[in-house]
Amino acid sequence: MSSPNVSTKGTSPTGPLPLPKGPLPERRSFIYAPPTDPLKIIHEDDDLLVVDKPAGLLSVPGRDLPDSLQTRLKDRYPESLLVHRLDMATSGLMVFARNKTAQRHLGLQFERRHTTKTYLARIAGTVDGESGRINLPLIADWPNRPRQMVSWKHGKPSTTDWEVLAREENTTRLALHPITGRSHQLRVHCWAIGHPILGDRIYAMDDVFEAAPRLQLHAWKLGLRHPTGGDPIEFESPCWF
Repeated sequence: MSSPNVSTKGTSPTGPLPLPKGPLPERRSFIYAPPTDPLKIIHEDDDLLVVDKPAGLLSVPGRDLPDSLQTRLKDRYPESLLVHRLDMATSGLMVFARNKTAQRHLGLQFERRHTTKTYLARIAGTVDGESGRINLPLIADWPNRPRQMVSWKHGKPSTTDWEVLAREENTTRLALHPITGRSHQLRVHCWAIGHPILGDRIYAMDDVFEAAPRLQLHAWKLGLRHPTGGDPIEFESPCWF
């Protein structure tokens, strides 16, 4: 994982890196069949809800796909308001507001990067080093949406810190800390450095895609300040993989 834009010392790298040259899979067929398990509420109070989103469920309704975490949550909490999103294939923590003031307060924390987010991922191969930073600018690959890609000319700055949690046979377990919040950022950054996430339908070749029954990416920990009073609060969602 040595390159001018992939640091193994946690410092911000400089200098251009050639575009990733790893293979990408052909577009895979997909049928939306979300899990039907009951909502798992991690925390609730007068201002916010913290929910454990299952993998395979949209965060918000899609085109012709009305079933989503937001939809289900509104059946039980009609006042709930969206603050941020997770990819459909990603599981883990999502926070919703219960009033407009809390939504505005929480939204600004995400926008201004005042939250702390930690994801768990299992990636293909063995990573060199124990921690570091990935700086690769990202932009939508419009002809191949929803795929994203690295673009030095048009991409938006995108930064991910990482640290090794465990090395397993032919895989590595990472804690990923997104500094920015681009679409598919963690998935593209892992693919671009040659270590795609196991079970990734969009970016992994067949052997890595078939190595897990689902995307091995989980929103594990979330830290923010409470909309009322500003006290720091932290939440954690257990990860099964």
